[in-house]
Amino acid sequence: MSQSLIVTPLSGIPNIKSGDDLGSILIEQLDEMGLALQQGDVLAIAHKVFSKAEGCVYHLSDITPSSEALALGEKVNKDPRKVELILRESKRIIRADIRPDQEQGTLIAEHNLGFKCANAAVDESNADEADTLITLPKNPDQSAQALRDQLQAHYGVSVGVVMTDTFGRPWRLGQVNVAIGLAGVPATVSWEGGVDAFGNPLQVTCPAFADEIAAASGLVMIKDKKTPAILFRGLDWSPTHSSAADILRPSKEDLFR
Repeated sequence: MSQSLIVTPLSGIPNIKSGDDLGSILIEQLDEMGLALQQGDVLAIAHKVFSKAEGCVYHLSDITPSSEALALGEKVNKDPRKVELILRESKRIIRADIRPDQEQGTLIAEHNLGFKCANAAVDESNADEADTLITLPKNPDQSAQALRDQLQAHYGVSVGVVMTDTFGRPWRLGQVNVAIGLAGVPATVSWEGGVDAFGNPLQVTCPAFADEIAAASGLVMIKDKKTPAILFRGLDWSPTHSSAADILRPSKEDLFR
């Protein structure tokens, strides 16, 4: 890490619509802020802008719930049309439950991409219209890489892109941003074989580098301020071929199944 890390929200990004050129929009906003991407910069970007640009937006009126969605919706008091979209986005439902203090219950799902999260990341927040749902992009890594390619071609430097979403955590309250799509940025960084500040050997230390960037972006990615893109300058990293799937713990190591 360099002596300082500069974290800059890209404010003023317009509402993204299906078919928008996200790269050109970011370049225009950087120009307006008097910024140009430099070697080693990383952009952390909320998945919603990718999802909107790629048309991953669904109207409840267009969704017909299956019998499974109707039963699950009744169990957890959710709109069965939303439950139907959750099922379509999921490999499986891990847990469906409702607490006495909840108006709506919880569906914990394994997303088709392998992430385990509430509602398979199907969400209403930051949707333009009522009764509208947004899903994850079909291939977040590919979307991040396409944007990286466009930005690198424009600025002539090597940069990284981290696509983020907000997940809850099993053993802690609150939500944090996590990496769900990567381009160039390593998913994790192994310190195994090194030593700590006191000379003790490091045997299993492996920081989740991409998740750390994503979590830090959440400090300035304010939900009601339309700041879906955050520029990080000063990170110490080396470009690599990476995927958000690299962060997922293999099933054989899952102690909580």
